[in-house]
Amino acid sequence: MLRYLTAGESHGKGVVAILDGMPAGLKVKLDFINQELRRRQSGFGRGKRMQIEKDKAEIISGLRANFTLGSPITILIKNKDYSIERLPAVFCPRPGHADLAGLLKYGFKDIRDVLERASARQTVATVAIGAICKIFLDEFKIRITSKVVSIGGQIDRQAMRQKIYQAMLNRDTVGGIFEVRALGVPVGLGSYVQPDCRLDARLAQAVMAIPGVKAVEFGLGFGYADKFGSEVHDAIYYNNRQGYFRKKNNAGGIEGGISNGQDIVIRACMKPISTLLSPLDSVDINTKKTAKASVERSDICVVDSAGVIAESAVAYVLTDAFLDKFGSDNLNDISANYYSYLKRIGP
Repeated sequence: MLRYLTAGESHGKGVVAILDGMPAGLKVKLDFINQELRRRQSGFGRGKRMQIEKDKAEIISGLRANFTLGSPITILIKNKDYSIERLPAVFCPRPGHADLAGLLKYGFKDIRDVLERASARQTVATVAIGAICKIFLDEFKIRITSKVVSIGGQIDRQAMRQKIYQAMLNRDTVGGIFEVRALGVPVGLGSYVQPDCRLDARLAQAVMAIPGVKAVEFGLGFGYADKFGSEVHDAIYYNNRQGYFRKKNNAGGIEGGISNGQDIVIRACMKPISTLLSPLDSVDINTKKTAKASVERSDICVVDSAGVIAESAVAYVLTDAFLDKFGSDNLNDISANYYSYLKRIGP
């Protein structure tokens, strides 16, 4: 069983991730992890924090001579902007953020005690863990990519950039839709036998857990709603060269909670960032009087980087499902099981 925990606050000493269950024998490339961390920081519309932090991973357990030992892998990403004890208290919650709900849930008197952990800074750990999972999946020629589909309703690249620029000028924020695609996923990951085994359910949870994501769809997604079944289901064919195959992929690579051998296609909606430089109305938690919401250093648009984070979330789930089916102790044993399975189901 693959599992992970993360820890750390936005302006604390750093962010830590512990990945447990990665099999022994995998060569981990630190340069690739750091490359993925840089991708997370990219994209037009990112804020000044990206200019401060130069994220680099330090692996402090679970490897010897760059190969996994089968023991927990601990990753540390230090924060250059370590200022949590010096930052001012926050008393006016931001609409759309965890500020007010978190304050009431935990009984805090200062919203900073919420926002430091609720911050999307924690996704640096998701990306570091996802990078290791991508290295594992690459052993089996499984590749994960992402792209921006639209921003602010615009689908042309230049129009999307203009929408972000408009939000900058208006001291506003803007969201959009991104797509993640997993290629080379074999038939048979996931299961229909229990709800929590369904691959699409697990992937949806992982992508929805990214701060700011408000909707997820697979394949045709909401497009199923106004069609007849005869128009949307992917007909099945067979030949001696390909075996079973489809000519369409409206299912997005998953049927009945199980991967069907086609590309897994996921789209998600990232809402506009909650911190506005021209803040909305809020309430001072001390006086209970109307006030403007607090303003923290933030981004204008993060749709591009959200796709990178989602790649990592998808990589983690697919790796877990892969290990569940083909074994989890040793990379060579897993590989032997995998290719034996492909031989059994092949044409």
